[in-house]
Amino acid sequence: MATIELERLVKRFGPATVVHGIDLSIQDGEFVVLVGPSGCGKSTTLRMIAGLEEISDGTIRIDGRVVNELQPRDRNIAMVFQNYAIYPHVTVAENIAFGLYRSKLSKSEKRRRVEQVAETLGLTHLLERRPSALSGGQRQRVAIGRAMVRDPAAFLFDEPLSNLDAQLRTQMRIEIKRLHHRLGTTSVFVTHDQVEAMTMADRIVVMREGRILQVGTPLELYEKPVDVFTARFIGSPTMNLLPASLKDGGAALAVGGSVRAPLASATSSEILVGARPHDLVPSSAGSEGLTVSGTVAVVETLGSETLVHIESAGQTIIGSAPGRQIPRIGEHLTLHAPAEKLYYFDKATEKALTAR
Repeated sequence: MATIELERLVKRFGPATVVHGIDLSIQDGEFVVLVGPSGCGKSTTLRMIAGLEEISDGTIRIDGRVVNELQPRDRNIAMVFQNYAIYPHVTVAENIAFGLYRSKLSKSEKRRRVEQVAETLGLTHLLERRPSALSGGQRQRVAIGRAMVRDPAAFLFDEPLSNLDAQLRTQMRIEIKRLHHRLGTTSVFVTHDQVEAMTMADRIVVMREGRILQVGTPLELYEKPVDVFTARFIGSPTMNLLPASLKDGGAALAVGGSVRAPLASATSSEILVGARPHDLVPSSAGSEGLTVSGTVAVVETLGSETLVHIESAGQTIIGSAPGRQIPRIGEHLTLHAPAEKLYYFDKATEKALTAR
């Protein structure tokens, strides 16, 4: 296991800078997820840690050792790719053993390690099969096994679940998390899927346009986003953000309705009021909080709850109703969220105002 430290890390491709001097410290045994939209620099950052991309500036340390000039094979890390990268013409056992190709271990020790890894990953009964006879989830486990067999200081995962269907993604998500708890190996996982980030990470790193916006536990990012981008990116369905103007005792919403709650001071009278769909429920106006009304446009019945999309002054707002209380399309509906569940952002800077 190892710590990983990035200090003022920069990556340029010609005149274009794609990673802008980021700083990040990953603790020994931690599972950290880099998340963000396509093109935000998360995979490039991972590849620089692995040594597959040269860094343009800055420092990378693995377990306290500067590795800027080291080849990938000398960094004692293992990488699992999105496309599995396993060999179709050899067996599962031979694919796993390939991770020990340069090792000076004896044949018996190599065989023992392969069998041990296969048992951990539930692949023992598949060791003599070829990849063509495996499911997508089994192939990804083979790729993980090839990384594990080397006993690396850290695992790097580059969107390893992207090629799987929804059910397999959920299953593999759980298996990778269980594996991390069992091994305790430092892991860095890249994804564009915030659900994967929320369910797997000890800490999440939110990236945008080559910069780190926020680092924290899943709950910290969900409850205390530092800006509009993070607020929208973390959480499903996405947070409602409603433009409003400050006034005495509250705020008037541009979409109609009002906010009656103590508000933090802003550099401008124009703010954005945020409300998670799960906190915005059908109700008459309460004593304090957000109240907004509109016409029901879409209803998504999920069983335990029903997501309700209302149209108000040209803006769609998503609320939540108990599973068996299903509003009708075209119905006029009032939604309310209590004051303690609201978020406030400066409209000009998109930065969060004083915490709730």
